[in-house]
Amino acid sequence: MKISGFSFVRNGEKLYYPSAEAIKSILPICDEFVVAVGKGDEDDHTRELIAAINDPKLRIIDTVWEEKYCHRGMINSYQTDIAMKACSGDWLFYVQADEVVHEKYLPTIKARCEELLPDSEVEGLLFSYKHFWGDYKHYQGGHGWYPWEIRIVRNLPNIHSYQSAQSFRWFEHYDNPRQETGTRKLRVAKVDAYIYHYGWVRPPHLMQNKRRALDSVHWGKARAEAHYSAVPQYFDYGPLDRLKTFDESHPAVMMDMISRFDWADKLQYKGKPNPGRQPHKHEKPGIRLLSLLEKITGPVGTFKNYIELKR
Repeated sequence: MKISGFSFVRNGEKLYYPSAEAIKSILPICDEFVVAVGKGDEDDHTRELIAAINDPKLRIIDTVWEEKYCHRGMINSYQTDIAMKACSGDWLFYVQADEVVHEKYLPTIKARCEELLPDSEVEGLLFSYKHFWGDYKHYQGGHGWYPWEIRIVRNLPNIHSYQSAQSFRWFEHYDNPRQETGTRKLRVAKVDAYIYHYGWVRPPHLMQNKRRALDSVHWGKARAEAHYSAVPQYFDYGPLDRLKTFDESHPAVMMDMISRFDWADKLQYKGKPNPGRQPHKHEKPGIRLLSLLEKITGPVGTFKNYIELKR
């Protein structure tokens, strides 16, 4: 059995992505790792940071992001596919540049891949998620934050990254990652492991920069720049006491980044949300009510781009 890891990134260093940490977190169980590194700004050193991992299993594909594909997040899927289609493993393990796997899960993940390899009906593996918010001690556990997602898929030519690279689908014919016909959901089985998502953990001014960069590949650069020219410089995470607290250990590869946490004085740990901004999704009364309901019923109306098999 061969496992290939893959990812993509651009401007990861200046936008505070743990891109090298993401790669290193799963590298021990990968036979190879392919990462598509987009040409970034002159003051960004993401490629150098990834190259410094200095592992013979790691291969970098240099890419250039074309503006015409920076619409509805499709560039994210195209870049994901570049890395994925360069992999040679039986299983392809995807980590985004802000997703990290705790080393305690690696033996379980590898064993699950070995167990399910002969079962051709299983096309992918489904992981649980922890979405950290603001700092390394709080995470989102309410409605609207996907509790599971596909992160390992079989190496099959019909499987492609889907929509804005959140997930994967089987394409009967492939035109673009947001096509409305000719696709179906993958058949997947769960693996008893978590993905730690750090996409909402960075200094408030860099969080705003990251949001601008993300929206630019969904709305187009001109619209995003116009929008963010009129927003505050610092992202307001809101009161963190409305979130779940995390008392376990973080992945070992994250220890250096966590040691650089220095924006506690810019966070709000309790009190009421700032009435001068739009409420975050988890602060809205309807979402809070749904989150309470889901503690009894399980997720309601959550994006579910897969067919779960009982294995």
